[in-house]
Amino acid sequence: MTTCTKATAMHLVLATVLSAGLFACGSDGVVRSVAPPQASRSLSERGTDVQAIATWNVIALRTTAAGPFSPPRETRSLAIVFGAVNDAVCSIMRQCAVYAGRIAVSRDASIEAAVSAAAHDALVALYPAPASVASLDASYDSALVSLPAGRARDDGVAAGQAAAAAMLAMRASDHSQDPMTYTPTPGLGSWVPTPPAFAPALEPGWGNVTPFLLDVGSQLRPPPPPTAGSDAYVRDYLEIVGVGAANSTTRTAAQTEAARFWIATAPQNWNQVVRQVTVAPGMNAAKAARAYMLLNMAGADAMIAAWDAKYAYGQWRPVTAIRSTLDDGSLTTVPDAGWTPLLTTPRFPDYPAGHTTFGGAAERVMTALFGEDPGTVSITSATAGGATHTYRNFHEIADEVSDARVWGGIHWRTSVVVGRALGQEVGDVALARAFQYDDSDDDAPVRAISSRLEEHSRR
Repeated sequence: MTTCTKATAMHLVLATVLSAGLFACGSDGVVRSVAPPQASRSLSERGTDVQAIATWNVIALRTTAAGPFSPPRETRSLAIVFGAVNDAVCSIMRQCAVYAGRIAVSRDASIEAAVSAAAHDALVALYPAPASVASLDASYDSALVSLPAGRARDDGVAAGQAAAAAMLAMRASDHSQDPMTYTPTPGLGSWVPTPPAFAPALEPGWGNVTPFLLDVGSQLRPPPPPTAGSDAYVRDYLEIVGVGAANSTTRTAAQTEAARFWIATAPQNWNQVVRQVTVAPGMNAAKAARAYMLLNMAGADAMIAAWDAKYAYGQWRPVTAIRSTLDDGSLTTVPDAGWTPLLTTPRFPDYPAGHTTFGGAAERVMTALFGEDPGTVSITSATAGGATHTYRNFHEIADEVSDARVWGGIHWRTSVVVGRALGQEVGDVALARAFQYDDSDDDAPVRAISSRLEEHSRR
């Protein structure tokens, strides 16, 4: 195993070979040695390569949005897809680290074909419904027909298919398909199904899913939420009972729109941002693929960490608390049996907020990769009538989603604050275990991501 380090403005990143087993020579097409870097690609080639990743990001988000509602599963899917895309791109370019393994492929292989094949095959495996497959096949056929037929395209397709197969195989036993049950225990401060549907808990075992970059879901588990009746709890209660109510007289029109804006899942909104910043001058497919992968893997791990804490503590939602007649010991938390939040309460415990946990991880990763001043970025939300919000930096996005969950009446203030901090910790771990591309040398030697799977094998 080899190591190298590189200091950046924000992080000292340890780069180690991903997995000795995956780098062994064999019939699976994964190679041990690293070929010399390919010659620099032209600006036009770089642009079309990066655009191919962006196009499949749009297709992936459309596919996940059409699937069954499950924010944790959506993040897992996107991490798998863009892990596969990263490995396909980096196997060809020899300039960046792989996650599941390096594919033996010519340096002349088509990166566009590799991206399309990797994303298509991963998505078809994850969303096998006939309608999804038909749509994905049509997009794939359209992408390939635009490329010149020949060896380069065929080699790219083969590399993408192999990268997708390797990612899917790695995640096949990650516990995401394990039976998940949860029996709520009614009582002061405890989560129970919420109105109007009173649906059962969503993905109660997701905290046990194997993370992508963390060791385990409980690795960064925060301390318990405020006890019902405590000073912090009362502060949260008094804030949300006013600003979060459906008939609130204190919430502004802009706050109402922001709450609805962030009904959209975190990856649906944050992936729009990475698409924008990866089309900047000087970007190539290796850098872009890394950004998509790190955003979505850190986001997936953030959701695993959030779900671990949610079901470890099982904190009740504001609508349950405000309607409850159970005595919390405070004279100021007056029950209101008719109180209704602006937004429909999601069907899982409150603490910590999953949306802000993803947001904290995204904030940290995107700032590390693109700096404190990335230029103006925008997000368009399908859940707010197509409204578009603009931001000067990634912190402003994380600020907005934190407030939005309180304004919508579905999360306590403490839950969003702790969630964001938890996500930032997840982002730090993701960055510490990820490679750093050498921006000063377009033909930089390969760098690799530390293998959390190999670490587990030594325990």
